[in-house]
Amino acid sequence: MKFTAVTRKAQGSGASRRLRRANKLPGIVYGGKVPATPIELDHNEIFHDLRKEKFHSSVLEMDLDGKTETVLLRSFQMHPYKPQVMHIDFQRVAADELIRMRVPLHFEGEEKSPAVVVDKANVNHAITDLMVQCLPAQLPEFIVVDLSGLTIAEPVHVSDLALPEGVTAVLKPEEDPTVASAVIVSEEVDQSPEEVVPADQVPATAEKSENQSSDEGEKKEDKKE
Repeated sequence: MKFTAVTRKAQGSGASRRLRRANKLPGIVYGGKVPATPIELDHNEIFHDLRKEKFHSSVLEMDLDGKTETVLLRSFQMHPYKPQVMHIDFQRVAADELIRMRVPLHFEGEEKSPAVVVDKANVNHAITDLMVQCLPAQLPEFIVVDLSGLTIAEPVHVSDLALPEGVTAVLKPEEDPTVASAVIVSEEVDQSPEEVVPADQVPATAEKSENQSSDEGEKKEDKKE
């Protein structure tokens, strides 16, 4: 994906507010062997790009003052309640340097799995993205998770994923997180009949209360007559 930016001359909170009023977006690009560069971008272009999954997990091409920079999206800030991007950060990347990036997981085939077809289980996606390390040119847009063989007894772990060539998962030693699992949800319906209390076991206080209510009712009827 490619987008356009220009070097931002004025800096500071006041200058940023003026940019936003002009439908521009303040940002910064850093990294590489050059100093961090304040930039400004077209707000609407970036606002719509941010709604695309690929913009968050791909190597991007930034046309900065007519020169192409290879960058990654690193962070952005949204207005608390308006549909407005307040600031955005990009990192320069070199073709021969390893990068780390979170890549979304796309789940496929769960409707054909034994867990769903045979056991009628619910499939739980434990994680939805994965931190990976690779060269910029090897960075995948997403990673496919094949759940067609998922069973109740065998969840899918990160080690089971077919990662693209040159791509490795960034994990702690001995760590192998669960990616997806299947669980059977049982529905228990309480159909036990209401407990019937034999007459000879009714507490005396209850009988007294019933008799008292009956007597009071008869007295009221007498008064009416």
